[in-house]
Amino acid sequence: MFDGFDVSWPLRLAVGLFTALVATFLLAPSLIVVPMSFSASELLQFPPTEFSLRWWQQYWQSDLWMPATKISLLLATVTAAVAVPIAFAAAYATTRSLGWARLPLYGVLLMPATVPPILVAIGLFFVLARMHLVGSFPGLWLGHTVIAIPTAYVILSAGFARFDFAQEKAARSLGAGWWRTMVSVVIPQMRFSLLSAALLSFLTSLDEVIVSMFVGGGANTTLTKVMFLGLRDRVDPQAAVISTIWIVLVAIVVTVVFGRQRQEPS
Repeated sequence: MFDGFDVSWPLRLAVGLFTALVATFLLAPSLIVVPMSFSASELLQFPPTEFSLRWWQQYWQSDLWMPATKISLLLATVTAAVAVPIAFAAAYATTRSLGWARLPLYGVLLMPATVPPILVAIGLFFVLARMHLVGSFPGLWLGHTVIAIPTAYVILSAGFARFDFAQEKAARSLGAGWWRTMVSVVIPQMRFSLLSAALLSFLTSLDEVIVSMFVGGGANTTLTKVMFLGLRDRVDPQAAVISTIWIVLVAIVVTVVFGRQRQEPS
């Protein structure tokens, strides 16, 4: 009855339609902020009845939003720069050896991601308060690094799980020292895992609001805290401007990173 009929064609069509529906469901809530950022209304409105660049102009000239943006970008960069090396060393150690200590260390590294964020924020607040770092940039940096390490660690652990440690042994047997082996053999083959870990650590810091609410303040107020307070007190359309900028920024970075990964030979 079905001779000559390609059964896989309807299946591929169904899978394609289902994938498109899921992608639309996931992306639509984020993408609707783009036209909302060009609305002339005093409040967030979708769909906009009138279009204007008013909120974009106010954002670039704002004495509140621009400093918070600079703090957030600097904080996310520093957080990624510190969290990734720590996670790299931990992933290397737990994958390579450690024996019985591997499981306890694994639990400690993932703990900030498994407990409720509010508990992490409260704990950080009291610890940093004793160190007089609440409201300071170093305090924010420490808090965001604690939050970003689990994400980077999971990505790098997955990378090391696919890594061929025989190449490391071969380099050491040929006389290369530990540092030269790490720089010449291990890191080059882990570069895409490192890039992915850095990107997600950056985005984790950029998106963090709870720790920023407890630890940040004054001149060290992050953009997420400003957005939260702005949406709590009034529905500020400038939040849509920020969201649009972040969407474009993330899309560009992800496209460049994973585009280069696809171009590299296996």
